[in-house]
Amino acid sequence: MTANTPRQGRHRVVTVLVALTSAGFVLYALVRTLGLERGFPLVPLLAYAPLVLFAAPVALLGAALLRRWWSAAAIALAGVLLATAILPRAFESGPVTPEGPPLRLFTLNVHFGHVDPDIVVDLVREHEVELLALQEVTPEMVTGLGEAGLDELLPYAVDHSAPAAAGGLVHSVYPLDDLGDVGHDIGSLAMPRVGLTVPDAAGPVEVVSVHPMPPRRPSTMAAWRDGLRGLPEATDDTVHILAGDFNTTLDHAEMRDVLESGYIDAAAHLGQGLTGTWPVGDPLPKVAIDHVLVDERVGVVELEFLDVPGTPHRALMTHLTLPGGRA
Repeated sequence: MTANTPRQGRHRVVTVLVALTSAGFVLYALVRTLGLERGFPLVPLLAYAPLVLFAAPVALLGAALLRRWWSAAAIALAGVLLATAILPRAFESGPVTPEGPPLRLFTLNVHFGHVDPDIVVDLVREHEVELLALQEVTPEMVTGLGEAGLDELLPYAVDHSAPAAAGGLVHSVYPLDDLGDVGHDIGSLAMPRVGLTVPDAAGPVEVVSVHPMPPRRPSTMAAWRDGLRGLPEATDDTVHILAGDFNTTLDHAEMRDVLESGYIDAAAHLGQGLTGTWPVGDPLPKVAIDHVLVDERVGVVELEFLDVPGTPHRALMTHLTLPGGRA
């Protein structure tokens, strides 16, 4: 019997390593495709699906150069599954341009209230914002926003501010009705839900400043899931807009369920769905967890991502068109 040579041993080690790598890509792709992520750490890992997709060609090339053809085929299959799900959001969809009033919406996670209120008010003024949805708003920041002149620009407000990261706020140039709080209903972070009265709109408009609990540890997974499931479906006569820090990407099954109830992701609709929004200023890869979702009757005209000092989140400045026709 011939003993294994060192070269044969190395050959087997390489084969095993490449096979394990290909298995990892396939399992990741299947979890994403079938919506099998459950609990920690699978949920946060799914946020990096675009990064895994971009890594797949490198792994495929490596497997091919090493002539591990079965592993190369497996990686190619995983890449196709991921590309089919992810790449469409990098291409602009067909326009939805209803005849109706425009709405300029600005949303930002102000990171424990650390953003300078003057910066927020300057952005509102510069971009002629008509609807402002903020997350992680503290009572102290509400005071600062008032002193900076926000109430003169956007006089209607629903204030659900709270200490640390628990607060939320909606300001508008149009009258607002406080319709409750999706987050408070489940004992989680504030997610104020408001009714918005817009002249010449075809019907009532409801807006939620979205901020479910981040899925950073096993203990927060249930609140993260329940926060997303508590968002209103876009299935009735009311026009719905969801804006804020979803702590969720389009690769999570829970987020896809929200979209399938009748929403469009503004960034993906405009071909900007791969733009990361968090963590700005950090060496970690950026993921797209801040969103503006509108129901399918709303036109998405333009979206701009803005870096704002004091927060690791990018702001989203969105130009929308509401369905019109109200007499």
